[in-house]
Amino acid sequence: MFNHVRQRLSFTTVVTAIAIFVMQSVVWAAPGNVLSKVRTSQTADTVRIVFDVTALPEYSVTTLENPSRLVIDIPDIGNSAASQYVFNDATVDKLRLSTGEAGKVRAVIDLKTEYTYKVFTLKNPNRLVVDIIKKYDRKLVEQVAPGITYTSWLKRSASGPVFAHILDIDPKAGFIIKPAISNGVVKGLEPLLSMVERTQALAAVNGSYFGLDGSIIGLLKIDGQIASTPELPRTALGIMPDGKLLIDQVQYDGKVALPDGQTVPINAVNRERGENELIVYNGLYAPATGSNNYGQEYVVVNDIVTAINPSNSPIPSDGVVLSVHGEAAKLMSSLKVGDTVKVQQTLGTIWDKTQHVLGAGPMLVKNSSVFLTTKIEEFGSDVAGGRAPRTALGLKADGQILAVVVDGRQENSIGMTLLELALFMQELGAQDAMNLDGGGSSEMVVKGKIVNHPSDGHERRVGDALVIVPSSVAN
Repeated sequence: MFNHVRQRLSFTTVVTAIAIFVMQSVVWAAPGNVLSKVRTSQTADTVRIVFDVTALPEYSVTTLENPSRLVIDIPDIGNSAASQYVFNDATVDKLRLSTGEAGKVRAVIDLKTEYTYKVFTLKNPNRLVVDIIKKYDRKLVEQVAPGITYTSWLKRSASGPVFAHILDIDPKAGFIIKPAISNGVVKGLEPLLSMVERTQALAAVNGSYFGLDGSIIGLLKIDGQIASTPELPRTALGIMPDGKLLIDQVQYDGKVALPDGQTVPINAVNRERGENELIVYNGLYAPATGSNNYGQEYVVVNDIVTAINPSNSPIPSDGVVLSVHGEAAKLMSSLKVGDTVKVQQTLGTIWDKTQHVLGAGPMLVKNSSVFLTTKIEEFGSDVAGGRAPRTALGLKADGQILAVVVDGRQENSIGMTLLELALFMQELGAQDAMNLDGGGSSEMVVKGKIVNHPSDGHERRVGDALVIVPSSVAN
């Protein structure tokens, strides 16, 4: 006698009934039937569970969701097998046996991911066989607009399932990619969906690292103006006025030239001032500096000092505030209203020509080869450690742009290490690629909908994003 059942389960299906599918095949049990032993085996593609019985049994199969389980009921049978079997497998968690009334044995197989199964019986010797099949690769491609495709890809890896979301963008099709900051200013946070709506973007992914107050951690340049600076050279995406994109490590250098010829180094742009520092605040930061009373601040418009304040200076839309403390304050103590000072900033000859820059890192791919700069750029375990949700940006040799989000910390998507992400970007055809902020911030929005599954279970407010907007909107 032979019975064969096959069923595919989806983790995204909402199930209101407990039993999704039941099929029963009857093979009349001989008197005194006994389940004597359970045997298991595993391959890269299949987990096999074999129930050794004295006679071919009657049985029924039920598939359940939330949580995902395969339930096999065998009536009129004795049981001398162990009650639980645990698997070291990315798809199958464990098998539990229980004996109910009237000699019914119930086998419950707990699953971790999407799967396909077969249940059948074999003779000589008599056995009931369950095959859990782990081949669950699924790729769906949708044209979002002419020149932009969105691909959702549930793929199998050696360590478990990975759910990736891929935007492939042709910049020649009338779209541009650019950074957008939360609520239009650096300080503060905003959900990606809100940023997409506000910028009239067709699609977007999260961008740079950021602090709890929304301050950007890394290099950011918007419409030719520096919005944030890195502590050390790290990988950034540069966008030229003609739309050309480049990925490389970038160094910021800044100083303020005083009337007497001295220069004072700039420690950072648009972040909270620390001890002995010179911080430059511009109109991209917030309405005011929010600084404490322990320093001094010089408001500069058109290279002229227009006001001197002890703290929390309003930031002019057409100028900057130079906020100083300690040694930096001593060097600038002789400045007075009407003096001329020049703020000098550079990212290097090529990068000074960029219209927009968004920094994050590390680099993943360079010249079509895997090139991880994790140690060079001094990333810690919070970024480099283990598998996690990831966001990445890649440039293909033909000019196409890849924006990628990989779900993680979930049963149906375990995330990627940085090396796995680099190999994946290379597989997708990236000639150069970089890592963006990840973890609970990893998110992709397409046509006003969140298409991935953020690991927090909901949107996280972020400091900035990369948005894809029609050229007509951007201009």
